[in-house]
Amino acid sequence: MTKEKENRFSALLAILPEKPGCYQYFDEKGTIIYVGKAKNLKKRVGSYFNKEHDNNKTRVLVKHIADIKYVVVDTEEDALLLENNLIKQFRPRYNVLLKDDKTYPSIVIKNEYFPRVFQTRNIVRDGSIYFGPYPSVFTAKVMLQLLKELYPIRTCKYPLTPESIAQGRYKICLEYHIKRCLGPCEGLQSTENYNRNIAEIKEILKGNIATVSKILYDEMQQLASELKFEEAQKMKERYLAIENYRSKSTVVTPSLHNIDVFSFDENERSAFINYLHIGNGAIVQAYTFEYKKRLDESKEELLGLGIIEMRMRFKSSAREIIVPFLPDTELMEQYTFTIPQKGDKRKLLDLSLQNVRQFKVDRLKQAEKLNPEQRTTRILSTIQKDLHMHELPMHIECFDNSNIQGTNPVAACVVFKKAKPSKKDYRHFHIKTVEGPDDFASMIEVVTRRYTRLVEENEPLPQLIIIDGGKGQLNAATEVLRSLNLLGKITIVGLAKRLEEIFFPGDSIPLVLDKNSETLKVIQQLRDEAHRFGITFHRSLRSKKQTVSELDAIKGIGDKTKVLLLKQYKSVKRIREASLEELEKLIGCAKARILTEGLGSKERN
Repeated sequence: MTKEKENRFSALLAILPEKPGCYQYFDEKGTIIYVGKAKNLKKRVGSYFNKEHDNNKTRVLVKHIADIKYVVVDTEEDALLLENNLIKQFRPRYNVLLKDDKTYPSIVIKNEYFPRVFQTRNIVRDGSIYFGPYPSVFTAKVMLQLLKELYPIRTCKYPLTPESIAQGRYKICLEYHIKRCLGPCEGLQSTENYNRNIAEIKEILKGNIATVSKILYDEMQQLASELKFEEAQKMKERYLAIENYRSKSTVVTPSLHNIDVFSFDENERSAFINYLHIGNGAIVQAYTFEYKKRLDESKEELLGLGIIEMRMRFKSSAREIIVPFLPDTELMEQYTFTIPQKGDKRKLLDLSLQNVRQFKVDRLKQAEKLNPEQRTTRILSTIQKDLHMHELPMHIECFDNSNIQGTNPVAACVVFKKAKPSKKDYRHFHIKTVEGPDDFASMIEVVTRRYTRLVEENEPLPQLIIIDGGKGQLNAATEVLRSLNLLGKITIVGLAKRLEEIFFPGDSIPLVLDKNSETLKVIQQLRDEAHRFGITFHRSLRSKKQTVSELDAIKGIGDKTKVLLLKQYKSVKRIREASLEELEKLIGCAKARILTEGLGSKERN
């Protein structure tokens, strides 16, 4: 910052009022690059210039500020609303960006004779009543479909008036003949009957489904008592339809009414907020959205911004707001924040949390499907964080010993690169210096041979080594790395089989990861692959050893002779039991004598 700029900002900061308001930062071109709110303008704006910021993005923002303007307001709520409007109007570069900033559909009851009910995105101030907006076109269409099934309301655009109907200007259409309309255009339905349906539609759209259900039930009982069974059956069908819808939408006791529910989740780049509006125990509105982060915004600040945004967008008048933590906002006193710990309100918050987490997972899967490398980087970053590594584990190696019943001791080393198996780099080891089943000594031999060779040949070393075993095997491998001067350069851990505990060198307390942890899943995949690779090699050695015949040790008996003998007698046991004369006829006198001496068979007849 130049001296001239520093002096100008110092002079401005000196005269800033200690009142709530909004401040705007401009760059050299006069473009708004950031909008913020403050309880105290002097302290908040001054905090950008009076200290060194840890966050790099904030330092970059301060570097680009060329001018400051501010607006004083009466309350912090006014500052919040003004900030929200300015961000949406100017979309400053360094403010959080609402990724789904669009117009949403509403359902309108048109202010006209025989009102129509339909979906719209345009709000016209003509006395019509609007409900919504709805989070998607699909949601609005589902609601309209329910209303059409329950009530025969007109869909035509005729400008109906008492005069035009009396003059017979309009004719009934197909909707009348299929019983979706009662023909008000020809005076076949009275305004009283039609408006009674509209009144019930209003209650449904307000979320007062229980009220409408009771009205329908009472009318059904009244018609039945008057022996009007056909009309009562039609009323029963309406009642059952709305009860079915009510049962699907009710999540808690109907005593909970006019409540907003917000939940929050985030990752490094985005914040995700779910919004539910509850009326009579039913979810009336449900929507999840994403903010793209720009600076080092706190979760309290982001949740506060989201609450203001959603309540404005969906025109909520709820006095109670359920949240997972207190947001960084001070709404007027008539609003109360609740952080429930149990009961029906806690169930609502858990439902909202479930939705926001699923939304986060879905967005992540969509991004990773478009960019597979993003998933790999995320998994490796998770492993780096969980295992406290200095760098990404792009190259991981895992060791496993296989010496079933002490025979054919071998070991396996599998290699993962970018969190995927690199099978061309897998290695088998015959244990050469260890007698009997000694896992610790075997591990020392294998790790020594592996990394001595890599160092001598100047080959790339792994960032992470996983030892399949507990503290004993880990300590053995750690001593090898120490002797090769590699211990500080490579992270090494042991995976205990019984409880899937992860041990670090010199630490007796293991790391226990969640069973759904991606880090644990990758480590388990490495361990299982090393075990499979080692067992396969061990079995192949045992199989070869078992297929070695006693005939192989007899000099003078070649492969063709062995094949001939085994084809005739099927086994060495039967060859041994055969007479000398039989053998001479098959392979000749000389080879027969060599064979009988080599097998040490009993005297033959």
